[in-house]
This record gives sequence, C-alpha cells and structure tokens, in this order.
Amino acid sequence: MLKITGYSDKLSARPGETIRFMVSCEGVKSYRADIVRIIQGDENPAGPGVKETLVRTKVSGRYRGRLQRIHAGSFAVIPDGTELNAFGDGLTVSALIWPTTPAKGVQTILAKWAGRSGFALTIGKSGGIALRLGDGRKVETIGIRRPLLPRRWYAVGATFDARLGRVHVFQVPLEPVPKLDRRETIARRVTLRRIGRNDSPLLIAASHLRTERGRVIAAEHYNGKIESPRLLRGAIDPSEFDTVAAAEPATLGTDLVAAWDFSRDITSERVTDLSPNRLHGETVNLPTRAVTGSRWRGAPMDWTKAPEFWNAIHFHDDDLYDAGWETDFALTIPAHLRSGVYAARLRSGAHEEYIPFVVRPKRGQEAKAALLLSTATYMAYANGRSSIHGQMTELFIDSLVIFYPKDLFLNDHPEYGNSLYDRHSDGSGVCYSSRLRPVLNMRPKLQYGFAGAGPSRLWGFNADTHITDWLDAIGQRYDVVTDEDLHDEGLEALAPYRAVITCTHPEYWSTPMWDALDAWKRRGGRLMYMGGNGFYWRIAYHPTKPGVIEVRRNEIGIRSWPTPPGEYYHSFTGEYGGLWLNQGRAPQVVAGIGFSAQGFDLSSYYRRQDGSFDPRAAFIFKGIGKDERIGDFGLVGGGAAGLELDRAAPELGTPPNALVLATSENHTDAYQLVPEEFLETVPGLGGQENPLVRADMVFYETEGGGAVFSTGSIAWAGSLSHNSYRNNVSRITRNVLRRFLDPKPF
Repeated sequence: MLKITGYSDKLSARPGETIRFMVSCEGVKSYRADIVRIIQGDENPAGPGVKETLVRTKVSGRYRGRLQRIHAGSFAVIPDGTELNAFGDGLTVSALIWPTTPAKGVQTILAKWAGRSGFALTIGKSGGIALRLGDGRKVETIGIRRPLLPRRWYAVGATFDARLGRVHVFQVPLEPVPKLDRRETIARRVTLRRIGRNDSPLLIAASHLRTERGRVIAAEHYNGKIESPRLLRGAIDPSEFDTVAAAEPATLGTDLVAAWDFSRDITSERVTDLSPNRLHGETVNLPTRAVTGSRWRGAPMDWTKAPEFWNAIHFHDDDLYDAGWETDFALTIPAHLRSGVYAARLRSGAHEEYIPFVVRPKRGQEAKAALLLSTATYMAYANGRSSIHGQMTELFIDSLVIFYPKDLFLNDHPEYGNSLYDRHSDGSGVCYSSRLRPVLNMRPKLQYGFAGAGPSRLWGFNADTHITDWLDAIGQRYDVVTDEDLHDEGLEALAPYRAVITCTHPEYWSTPMWDALDAWKRRGGRLMYMGGNGFYWRIAYHPTKPGVIEVRRNEIGIRSWPTPPGEYYHSFTGEYGGLWLNQGRAPQVVAGIGFSAQGFDLSSYYRRQDGSFDPRAAFIFKGIGKDERIGDFGLVGGGAAGLELDRAAPELGTPPNALVLATSENHTDAYQLVPEEFLETVPGLGGQENPLVRADMVFYETEGGGAVFSTGSIAWAGSLSHNSYRNNVSRITRNVLRRFLDPKPF
C-alpha cells in the first residue's frame, strides 16, 4: 500500500516562482526529497526504461514524515453571530430537501451545534426527520420514525416552543405516494427550556465538529439537494408550517433570522441570505450547484434564464476541493532550469512518491516547439476508481482487470476524492474535479488497470512520457505548456511557438483553450495532434478557485454517468456542457479528425492511402516505403493504432483540403463505435465489420502559412521508441516536426 502521498499548490511555474509541496506519511518517520526531470516513465523492459535526471536544488534533503488527513464532504458555513444565538423563546427551522441516502445514518440538514449546545435539524437514525436540542448539559432528540423516500422532494422542519417545552417535527412529501409515503408530524414535550449558546458557525448539510487552523471540520454530512433553508425566532403554530416553509422571505416578518436563496450567486461559493440580517456564507468542498429545484418542471433548460428554478444545492459526503494540508517544503524554480516536466521525488526505503509539475521558460527565451501537457484530462481522470467500481469493466476492456497498489489504496481511502468518471457515494455523477489533492494516477512508473493495452498499460500522464522521451532522444529543444496555462493566458501562452505538439489524449477543453488554439492556428501555427479522442468534452474552470474543472455529460458521448435533465449548463460559467461536437465545434474542425471508436485489447497498424502520395505530403513520407505497414509494433497493444481512434469526417468539419495519409485496419471486435457515430443499435458496430472503426492520419494547410498533422490514435506515441527510435512511426513524426519548425510558409 502507498505510505507517502503528496501534491503541490501549482501545476506549473517559471524561474523565480515558487511551488509548495504538501506531503502525508503513514508509518514513515522520514523521507528524502529530490527534484527530478521526468523523461520516460514507462517501466516496461521492452522499451527504453525509466529515465529521469536528478536536479540539484535547495529542496534536496530529508524531511520528517507526518500524517495529514483529508476531510471530505461538502457543506455551507455561516459565520457565528448574535442573531444565531438569540433563541430565548425557541425557534423554527425549515427546508425543502431531496435526500439521496436517507437510510445511511444521521445526516444534518441545518445545525448550530457544539458539544451539547444548540440545535440541529437532521435525518435521524430511522431515516426520518429529527430535531436535536441541547442546553449545554442535556441533549434531547425528537424524530419521526417513518423513513424518507430517496430522490423525492419534502418540506421538512421543526418548531420548538421553549416556554412550553414543546417540539413539533414535520415531514411533508411534496408529491405523496399513496400507501407508501404521507405527511408525518410528531409532537413531543421536552424538559429543555432553552437552547444553549455556542460560538460555532451554523452549517448547512453538516454539523460542526471542530475548527483547525481556521478550517471548519464537519461531521454528519448530508447527501442530496437542499433548497430554501430558513430559520425563525420562536415557535410557529404547527398548522402554519406549510405556509411558512413556502412563503416569500419578505412576508415572514421580524421573527425571520435567515432565509438562504441558493439561486443567487450560482457561479460562486457564496450562499446568500435574503433576510435583513444578511447572514451570508460560503460553500466548502464544492457541492454541486446549478441543479434543479422542487419547482422545475422540464422548462426552461438554461439556469441562467430563470435561476429561481435552480435554487437548490446538491451536497455529497465525499465532495472535495482542497485537501488542506500544511506545506512540507517549497521550491523556487532556479533560473538555469530549462522548461520540461519535473517532479518532487520522495523516497523512504521501498516507498516512493512523485509529485509532477511543469517548469515553463523565462519569458522571451522560448523554444520554437511546445508540448501542450493535457492537465485538464489528467484532472478529469484524477483518482479514478473505474478499475474496481466501474460497471462491466472486464467486458469494456476485453480482459481481466489488474488491481494495482494505487487502485487498492483509493478503494480504502475515498477521502482522496473522485474522478469525473466516478459516481458519488449517493450514485450521482461527479462533475467537479480538483488538483489540490494527491492525484495518484498522475505519476511516472504507473500502469492503468481500467484502460490501456499491454504490455505497457499506460494512460494519461505516464503514456505522455513516451513523447517527452522521444523529444529528448532526437535532441529536440522544446517547452512545456499546461492546459491550465492555456486557459489562463489564452493566445499569449502559444504565441511564441511555431509548432505545438499535443499529448496522447487531449480530451477535455474549456472555451478559452479552444479559442486560443484556434486563434493561434489562424496566425500560422503548426499543430501536431499526437493522440486520439481529443477536443471532445467541453469543460469549465472555476472563475475564482484555482485548480478545479467542471463537466456536464449531456445527452450523448462515451459516458460513465449521465447528467440529469435540466442540469446541462455549467455552474461555473453558465455555458452549455457536453460534447464540443454538439456546440458546432466538432474535433474535426480543430484537428481534421474526431473520435470514432475505442477498444482496449490489441492495437493495429496503418496502411498508406492515396493522400500520402500527393506531392504536398512528400515531406511526411520521406524514407517510408510505398507498401510499408506503419506502426505494426509498439509498447501499447503491439501497434500504433489503438485504444481510442479518430477518423476524418467532412460532414463534421474535416477541411476540404485535408489529405487522408493513412488509415488503420484489422481492429478486433473489442473495438466498437462510439454512441454519437450511429443512430440505431444494429449488428456490425465492431472493428471486424464496420469501416468507421479506424484511425485516420491526416494533413492539411491552414491560413497564415500554417498546417495540421494528426495521428488519430492514443497508441501512436507508444511506438516511437521501437528499435531504438529507428522506425517508421518515429521517422514520420520527425519528418513532420522538422518541416513544422521550418519558418517557410506552407
């Protein structure tokens, strides 16, 4: 099992900038940290082997190991104040809820609780609504025994009359189910005559446990949606509960303490109180916003047009934004360090951890080529649990699943957060992913159990080291730019470069990323798309929180979970989510090819097509025989065409001047068309029968003297090192790069 894990506060930095590293050790008293440049991370003995270069820095040395914990689970926090302790005569609390795991145990809906003082509206042990009260010495809980039904809307709440010592608890289904669910009200007398004061914050969707270094640690996390939570001084007439729970805040009079409206400030972490007290707060650990509320009935579909129908927040007990660990050491990037992929390497005996990061060049000292590192895709797959928890995993990859130490560790540590391919503990899809936590599958020396074909079962970051190794082997100077850099800086991030090389799987793209690449191409940039299934999902980065992305898996595409109806628009930006294909920007518009099929057993090869004999493509095939199979070898599945494949499609945007240079063939029936490629489920969707199951290699010129070369396969890079880099995949790639770096316009 993994004993050392860590992460950094940044993914990239320039000379003079500082990156902080946070580390947790379990049973490890000390470790040595070094900075290394990562060249090749594939341990396969059939390949070049692991290559890394030690970099002498002030970081090098031994550090004390310590255990740092992650506290997952989302909630909203309202700072303590006088108004939240003024309940001498009692209180009334209400909310609309849509619980997803009501049988999971005690879950707090709203609480001002510390020790044995305060109040908490909860889902009780029986699965029904309960009110917990404490006066500082004694605690009493009054609850309804009938359990809530999952994924049904309820008006819930309680009222406490301190003078009479009487409590009423309410559980009202908005759409009762005959013989199964009905209105429930319970009335009980209690011995308490006051609510104990405390200085804890008020929490929504959790109960305050303690505060560490200014960070709220919570318990009793709630799973599900909450809408319109309200708090009033004093007790109301029980017969008026429904009216009060549904009333506009302005009509509730001077007894109103707070009325939070989650339809306000959806793009932010802010939760807004409409009462005169303005008891505003903020969410913690990124609960899902822009989710439908109790009044949504199928229209409109866009939350930005009528946010009042999206006045709920979906909380999860496994949400996570920032692990919140303390810094163990920091690196100020030395002036002499060239651009590249680096890592903090941590070692203690047999235990080892890498925390990768990118060094960017000094401004004005850029190379002519840049590798665009697919960090958004790494974040999408971050800590994915598909190997263990995926549905029909072995059928999907057509082989037995291999559980690696990373998989077993993540299975035992759900607090490390999910990938965008996972489901939350309540079954809902994970639509946010953060890099401010240990991302255990963004590492060298890592194999992937769920995808990737043997013998090198690589995916994402480690697969991309096949490209950095090849660039190093041919002596090519290059810089590295991350997706996050491209999103933040736009065209400026690419402007210095004549050629940009993508990684093997640049799947996730924000609008600023897409626009910047398009603008760079129009100015004469030369794009080498070295992978498959690129430019596929539209994502959004959070407008103020660094290092977090959002995806909404709308309508179609390869999906491990579907976005619910009415939740197709990003909460971070208000943009329509889903495939770029459905935004009128198919991958073929960017790269000339787009995702067509996938399979994970064996990779195949390419055969030259007529386009390869066009004089315009002569430079690409210099030294390549007419009848030569291209890439019938490789570390990933045994060939250069594999895993996920892209094809040319003029109807989707492949430019009319594009040359189809080569096409893969002879794929197995483990390769199947992706859903957007067919309208009916009919026989003949597999690689042995369907002509759309293929990878197309294309080339075309662009305005401004630029050009695009695309390989159409994730496995392509795994063939570069074959025969000590002397092979036709390497030759073609080098021919293209050499010409793309030539300033002569196309």
